Amino acid sequence: MPTPDLPRYRLHLDAALIQDVAVPLEREQANYLLNVLRLKDGDAVLVFNGRDGEWVAALVPSGRKQASLKLVRLAREQTPRPDLHYLFAPLKHARLDYMAQKAVEMGAGVLQPVLTRHTQVSRLNLDRLQANAVEAAEQCGILSLPEIRPELSLEVALSALEPERLLVFCDEDMEQSSPVAALAAAKPGPLALLIGPEGGFDEAERKRVLARPNTLRISLGPRILRADTAAVAALALVQATLGDWPLPKS
Repeated sequence: MPTPDLPRYRLHLDAALIQDVAVPLEREQANYLLNVLRLKDGDAVLVFNGRDGEWVAALVPSGRKQASLKLVRLAREQTPRPDLHYLFAPLKHARLDYMAQKAVEMGAGVLQPVLTRHTQVSRLNLDRLQANAVEAAEQCGILSLPEIRPELSLEVALSALEPERLLVFCDEDMEQSSPVAALAAAKPGPLALLIGPEGGFDEAERKRVLARPNTLRISLGPRILRADTAAVAALALVQATLGDWPLPKS
């Protein structure tokens, strides 16, 4: 049974993944495989649940919109969740969807919404946030789903960070300097990244962030970035300097 292309034939399942066990599909998933992709009995699908690795499964139709997947063999062992906490002020609808998907693609292991004075949205649909995380993981071959946490105030979110976790604070009011140099000089270890709302942090919030020990303030250049753009830029900088992009030393 050949391993299919990831973007088209990869699904997230909630069930435990055990060899030779058939997992019933939800109606929407079955319809997608049978009627959108037009897969046939025995065709291969890659599946994962964020806990048991990635498996090759065989499609077993039982109707026009009903099917199950029989687990055939383990394709990849489970990987640990990345130790990068992404703290962000929630945005509205489509831009929040985009930001959540890109954060997962870039290796965020925890998504922590943070409420600030200028936050656009005070209540989040966590199920929608989870769905966007799953979609990004399905399409990008990711095995470990991020932890989706409920929204917290800025003060509580900062207090919840472990003292040894370096907080990278992207401050639009900081005088322009090289973020690469600042990050490269930091000590490797557990990481958190904080991106503020469209209106930025007020002065009291900025002082509260900077008062936290083990906080690194960086600039993201001479232009003001939208929050979702800043997220991608900052995650790329952090991953390239302190995160999991560099090759491990032999």
